[in-house]
Amino acid sequence: MKKTLTQPSERSDSEMLVRVDRRYFLRSAGVAAATGAFILGACTEQDLVSDDTVDLGEGDFGILNYAYALEQLEAAFYIQVMTTPYLNMTDMEKWILTDIRDHEIVHREFFKTALGSKAIKGLTPNFSSIDFADRKSVLGAAKLFEDTGVAAYNGAGKLIKDVNYLLVAGKIVSVEARHASAIADLINPNALEFAGGQINNMGLENAFSPSVILSGVQPFVMDKISGKNLPR
Repeated sequence: MKKTLTQPSERSDSEMLVRVDRRYFLRSAGVAAATGAFILGACTEQDLVSDDTVDLGEGDFGILNYAYALEQLEAAFYIQVMTTPYLNMTDMEKWILTDIRDHEIVHREFFKTALGSKAIKGLTPNFSSIDFADRKSVLGAAKLFEDTGVAAYNGAGKLIKDVNYLLVAGKIVSVEARHASAIADLINPNALEFAGGQINNMGLENAFSPSVILSGVQPFVMDKISGKNLPR
């Protein structure tokens, strides 16, 4: 039976942020202020935006909101994973997944702070397709989110004008890539093909446009997200 989405009961987000030292991340960042067939087969975003649609905005702030939306999704996912651990989760898996959870919370809060009044609202996740009691379902979703995150940052990098934001994006995407590698190893330890098809024939990681990424992650978010005004 699937476990429904619940709020963390043992520790609040703020308590976890103290543990991962959010202030250190912000200082070091230098700013104060399902890939594969699933993603490739996603339909394009609708042109019309309804009144209840979350519009990411335009320019660099639009791209930051795009990243903020993805980090909200990842943070919510890992919070749920560790609130309701799957059956027979090992101590090593708990350590890795807790670490990833804390990183994603820091990323989420960083973008929220950097955006200030321009930040989009908190999104409502839809994890109904994920069985949080099942290891395969959880790790499969984790791989999807991490691979998608890496491809999203890679695809959006060229759209960022401010070099300071670009620097931060580069630092964050490298962390996301480490997450993806760790999850891939949990799924298939010591596999020869560790990248899971995420690297092309040129030896480069996948990079997808915001429209492709948003279409791919939309099923995991209750709110309709629009990147209609994002740079292209």
